[in-house]
Parts: sequence; structure tokens; C-alpha cells
Amino acid sequence: MSDDATDPATEAFLAHRNLLFTVAYEVLGSAADAEDVLQETWLQWVKADQDQVRDQRALLVRITTRQALNRLRTIKRRREAYVGSWLPEPLLTTPDVAQDIELAESVSMALMLVLETLSPTERAVFVLREAFDIGYDEIAEAVDKSPAAVRQIAHRARRHVDARRPRRVVSSNEGQAVLESFLRAVTTGDSQALLEVLAPEVVLMSDGGGIKHAALRPVTGAERVSRMFAGGIGKFLDTLTAERIVVNGNPALLVRLDGEIDGVMAIGVQDARITGLYYVRNPGKLSRLTSATPLTLR
Repeated sequence: MSDDATDPATEAFLAHRNLLFTVAYEVLGSAADAEDVLQETWLQWVKADQDQVRDQRALLVRITTRQALNRLRTIKRRREAYVGSWLPEPLLTTPDVAQDIELAESVSMALMLVLETLSPTERAVFVLREAFDIGYDEIAEAVDKSPAAVRQIAHRARRHVDARRPRRVVSSNEGQAVLESFLRAVTTGDSQALLEVLAPEVVLMSDGGGIKHAALRPVTGAERVSRMFAGGIGKFLDTLTAERIVVNGNPALLVRLDGEIDGVMAIGVQDARITGLYYVRNPGKLSRLTSATPLTLR
């Protein structure tokens, strides 16, 4: 990318970079792939005749969406062969993202997993419409569909997501309080307190990517999840530490074993209880957590 800060193309790209990254990340669920998409977007952007560009933001979003869709169609096949459960790459975000409840929900682990069940086009349309309130005509240009078709796709995708997303958006303070109760129950070995903070239908998903040990299938139910923590973490309590961080706009834990990063634990919360536990151990998804600056996303 050019270092010339006075270059109009560079200035426009940098002004919208956070937005473009968030679009790509929400479509892909991978920060590494989103960064690659931004590089591809930049290469196309600098070829554009800037004198002919009426709306820089619209064109940049269009290029980014098309590049993200191309990449998503490729990595979807790769994810079908993924070892064990696949979870989105944790994204270190600034605390202010957590205060924007709608933005935090749009990048939450729980919703990102729901988006995985959409087709690539449905996902792109949903992200652009629901997360960024982009008009149907503009979305149509980005996904090469007619505005009428985009309206139908948006309606279908919204209905699909609404049937699977959390019933209520949880504030940062509520999520943090539940996380603290969970951490206290685990570190003190209080199995009853742990059961009380877990929803009866809680689901634990762990992602080791075939590199680190992780459950190959989701573990469902408070009793089973509680036993798993008691039998697993209990053995390593003396060498485990948990740092409170903000991941994907929501409170989370950065877990270290013997001082080395072991994984990130994110949670889904409803009615003051944990409905989802998402533990990412795949080293390929953790490298940015210590080197990346927390993102503002928009």
C-alpha cells in the first residue's frame, strides 16, 4: 500500500478500512482471511479511475463484498473437512465496541455461528443489510443480483437467523457479571455454583483445528458441561490463568497454561445464564491476540 498520505485513493481506503474489515470478517468469520480480502480490495481500488467514482464508500464495500464472497465459497469447502468443531477466529476489540450493543451482537460468536448456516450470498446480503443498513440497490450491485432478488434473499436470511439467534441482546455489564460468576465457580471448584450459572441447554464447543486437543463434537447440557470442566480443568488449576479481555465485542477470557496462551473462551448469555461456551485453541486462530491492536470495527 502506498505511503503517500496525500494520495486521494489511499486516504479514502484508510478512512473506510475499519468498515471494510468488519464487512469481510462478518462474511468470512476469519480475521486472517479478512485481511487478505482487504489486500485484494486495495489492489482493485487503486486501479479505479477516481475521477469517475461517485461514491467511494459504496465502491469499496462492493469490491470488498465480492472479494469476500469469492473467498467464502472457497473456504466453505475447506471447512467441510475441518477436524472437529469450527469456530470463528476470535477478534480482539476495544471496550467501546461492547458498549454498542447491536454491533457487539453482530460480531458475537453466537451470531457468527448462525451466519455459518447461511449460503454465501445470503450471508453477504444479511451482513450488509442488517449490520450496516446498506440499501437494497447498493447490495444488489455488490452481489450481482437484482434489487427484487436481494429483498427476497434478505427476508429469507433474516427469518433463518431470527429463528436461531439469541432472543435478547445482552448488555456488556450483564455479560461481564455472568462471566465473573462462571470464572469464580470454575476456579473454586464449586460445582453447584457452576450448574447455577449454566443454562440447562448450554452447549460447549471447542476448536483445536486438529492441532490441539478438543472435543470433536459439541457437548450439550449443564450436567455434562459441568463434569467436563471438573474433570478437565481441575487437573490444571495450579498452572492456569485467565485474563479478562473483550473478544468480538463481548467479555471473554484469554486462558494461559504455564504462562503460554492456551485459548480464548467466549460465552453466549441469555437470562443471566450461559447458553454457549466457545473455546478456541487452534493456534492458527490465536496469533493475532498478542500482536494485533484491538479494533473499533467501524
